[in-house]
Order: sequence, then C-alpha cells, then structure tokens
Amino acid sequence: MAKGNTTKITDELYGYMLAHNPPLNAVQRELVETTYARLPDHAGMQSAEEQAPLLAFLVRLVGARHIVEVGTFTGFSALAMAQALPADGRLIACDISEEWTAYGREAWAKAGVADRVDLRIRPALDTLQAMPDMPHIDFAYLDADKDNYIAYWEELVPRMRPNGLIAVDNVLFQGKVVDPAATGPAAAIQRFNDHVKRDDRMDSVLLTVADGLTLSRKR
Repeated sequence: MAKGNTTKITDELYGYMLAHNPPLNAVQRELVETTYARLPDHAGMQSAEEQAPLLAFLVRLVGARHIVEVGTFTGFSALAMAQALPADGRLIACDISEEWTAYGREAWAKAGVADRVDLRIRPALDTLQAMPDMPHIDFAYLDADKDNYIAYWEELVPRMRPNGLIAVDNVLFQGKVVDPAATGPAAAIQRFNDHVKRDDRMDSVLLTVADGLTLSRKR
C-alpha cells in the first residue's frame, strides 16, 4: 500500500496554506471575528477559514444556481457560497436559531447578497421534505447535527441533479471516527461515512480538509 500520510500539518504549514489560498474578503473576515468574539463557546461550529474559498470554488466549478445548506450557524459558509453565485442564483439556508443566524443576515446584507439567501428557520428535515422531489439542486453543503446526517443525505440525494455536488463537513470528527468504541456524534459520523461509501447513486471521496470533508457527485 502506498503511504501518503507523510506531510504533517503544523501551525506553520497551516499558515502557509492559508497564505496561498484566496484571502477572506472584509465582510467574511469581520463575520469570523464577530463569531469568535460574541459566541466563543460555540465558534468551533463555524466552518474552517480555508473552506470559504473552497466552497466558492466548488460553487463556480459546478455552475451552481440552486444551493441548499443544512446548518448555517452564523452564516460564514452561506456568505462564501452566496458571493460565488450568479445574481439570479439562490441559496436555501436551513437552521433553527434566529439568534445565531442574525449575524449571518447582517453579513449577507453588508456583502450585497441578502437577496440570494433564503433563510428558513425550522427543522431542516421539514424544509428538505417540503422541497420538490425532482432533481433540481446543483450544490449542497451539509454541516449540521451529526445524528441526522443520514436522514439529511437521504432527502438531498434524490433532489440533486445529475453531476450535482454535495459537500459534507466534519466527516473525521476530530479523529474520533477511528475509535471502535465511539459514541454520540462520532458514532453517528461513522455510520454516515459507511452509508455514503455504500451509496451507488453517488461518486464520493473523503478528504482531509479541515475536520474532514466528503465530496459526492450525483451519477
């Protein structure tokens, strides 16, 4: 077996990576700083900094016009994706917190993309199940409660158009997915990863980006 795990991500190397990626724009940077300042106990829920340019890149790569995000928190990832959409594109953002998403609303308005984001405050499964059951979603980003990942996946996959892309965050769950005695969210992620691997409707790859990122293309 070829061994590829030879490059260890030190703080210095992580900084180098960020410096050679597209930088966050002013509104994105302000939202990151606001999240850490005002919600320090929950800020770890925010997508990693390097994921913003990656998500924008993927949105443009697939030519997305219809995006669904499951789990919005303070709106950092939604901001990056909305800014990558064409003017007539739309992003449906699913969350249950008016408090946390209020920071996102403010940032989206500052960035001039508030008209591209349709924030729906209700359980995400309800929002997904109410969508047309035909293939129509170009891109989806899943970063919400881990226990429901499989349920969200099963609502999203039939609604993805051919060659549509799903990106799923936290699929390494701080490394706990390799623990055979894992419980709680880590065990839920283990079940989800196995579920995705068996799903022959999708072509999927699991990447060591941030806390683990799975990319899945609808066949």
